[in-house]
Amino acid sequence: METGSGEWYTEFLTPHLSVSARIGKVLFSGKTAYQAVELLETPSLGRVLRLDGKTQSAELDEHVYHESLVHPAMLLHPAPRSVFIGGGGEGATAREVLRHGTVERVVMVDLDKELVELCREHLKDFHQGALDDPRLHLVFDDALKHLENTTDRFDVVVMDIADPLEGGPAHLLYTQETYRIVAERLNPGGVLVTQAGPVSMVNYREVHPAIHNTLETVFPTVASYAVHVQSFGEPWGFVLASDARDPRQFTLSQVDQRIRERGLTGLRFYDGQSHQGLFALPRYLREAIAAEERIITTDSPLFIF
Repeated sequence: METGSGEWYTEFLTPHLSVSARIGKVLFSGKTAYQAVELLETPSLGRVLRLDGKTQSAELDEHVYHESLVHPAMLLHPAPRSVFIGGGGEGATAREVLRHGTVERVVMVDLDKELVELCREHLKDFHQGALDDPRLHLVFDDALKHLENTTDRFDVVVMDIADPLEGGPAHLLYTQETYRIVAERLNPGGVLVTQAGPVSMVNYREVHPAIHNTLETVFPTVASYAVHVQSFGEPWGFVLASDARDPRQFTLSQVDQRIRERGLTGLRFYDGQSHQGLFALPRYLREAIAAEERIITTDSPLFIF
């Protein structure tokens, strides 16, 4: 943890650009069997979870990230009953998935049991009891291994996984081989969504266009979208893939109608107007996606800074 005077942490977006936040209290700082974990209290962002030196969630705006990750995919499916979550250790992704009354079973697979237990203890406002919901089946395993071996089928797959860091636990979950396995595990009309890295002007070429391009080799419908996440210090990208309707075709009123029909209450960021903004990508990112030729494979992985 880069703390400077001991009162701040500094996070590098590139080797030459960083953001910092003042630390009020260190709740936990150590290593699990898989990654370095920091749980911090900060005056500006509230409680913050950092893994391997990168911010994963902050109390101030985790709802922006998690509502954006979950609800476009969940609402694209007409009645999602079975959902797979890869990662999602804070429990906030499960929280958003479980808002949907159609959901009967959620399988959440996270490699790091110690991390999940730390989040259960210290991030109660994040998971809000979702980790104890009877519809949630929590598995501590490698998400790829689980998908390879399961006979379950899912309506929606949500990959709330760490960035593809070299030496990290998640980089193989961004490969063409993994996406083919996911496609086999989806029911007809199923939807995959994955977090897909930063899309700011300084680093949008790193991984996002390659993730989009790789998914296009597997799924007929692929749509990138993005939202600014203050605690990350930059806009963040997601990619949705399916053989169903394109989420960019939803109008503002159609999204709001589905929210009402689904009985979603308590949303603080996502609605029909926000949906339109998520998919309104800037020109530089659209052009980068259109020009991308990289395909991420097991033999040719891609790593983020």
